[in-house]
Amino acid sequence: MIEMSDVEAAAEKIAGHVVRTPTVPSPGLSTLLGVPVTAKLELLQRTGSFKARGATAKLLSLGEAERAAGVVAVSGGNHGIALAVMAAALDVKATVVMPRSAPARSIELAQDAGASVHLTDGMPSAFALVNRLRDEGLTLVHPFDDPVVVAGQGTVGLEFAEDAGDLTDVLVSIGGGGLIAGVAVALRARRPDVRIWGVETEGAQAMSEALTRGGPVPVELSSIVTTLSAPAVSQLTYDHVSALVTDVLVVPDREAVRGTLDLAEHAKVWTEPAAGCLLPAARQVVDRVGEGVRLGLVVCGGNATTGDVIAWSERFGLR
Repeated sequence: MIEMSDVEAAAEKIAGHVVRTPTVPSPGLSTLLGVPVTAKLELLQRTGSFKARGATAKLLSLGEAERAAGVVAVSGGNHGIALAVMAAALDVKATVVMPRSAPARSIELAQDAGASVHLTDGMPSAFALVNRLRDEGLTLVHPFDDPVVVAGQGTVGLEFAEDAGDLTDVLVSIGGGGLIAGVAVALRARRPDVRIWGVETEGAQAMSEALTRGGPVPVELSSIVTTLSAPAVSQLTYDHVSALVTDVLVVPDREAVRGTLDLAEHAKVWTEPAAGCLLPAARQVVDRVGEGVRLGLVVCGGNATTGDVIAWSERFGLR
């Protein structure tokens, strides 16, 4: 388990490299959901998602030999973009492995930043290739199974705790669990009475399955939301979620895409379904908690193209 001191140290280390993203009340979402809503806009972070925080924290922690070897990461999109861009900024050679199902724009952005990009047939094979490249000498920057990365992601929660008004419940999306693990540590330290809820999409339920089974287990992936599609969570992230998070909610892909459209219309922000899934989950939280709920949403990323969202909307009959 990481500690608050780890998050605070990470915040100091990465301060000159990442954006302190806005934390704002959302009148549009408050009207839509019928309760006060505050949004932490991590989609305005460098590289379009919170992932720049953990990637930067890890890169800055490396020794000279590790930097010289070059770094490697596996990603469904955002972690790969973040590592590619931040490694280039810090003059470290990066290799990124992605499944072919990753958004074409994410692959393009990682390549444009100068990373060597390898594509595989799925996330399990992507993780297998990354492990092989690590064994061959590259320095692994894992998207969630690394306490340095988790502490870096926890700086989102530190800023949210410092900048938001009164909150009762905070919702955070879950892929491998690095973001919610770090955010939970920070919020539990700074706002111990706030409930923390994780959100997954159907077909990317690695944390839900882990909680049901008592530990990390492999899961079958079928969600369109590749940025949440970890084949398993880690023991590190499982331990944090099982100890610090109130519950993990699961929503259908269709509702995650609808949430993306609602965020554009009502909150005036362009997100990806990994953030859109927060809205249907927020409705569940409002129903469960009842009177007096004041929501916080960690809007984790916005790396979806207009073409992506149009295609998903047509697929699910959303107009």
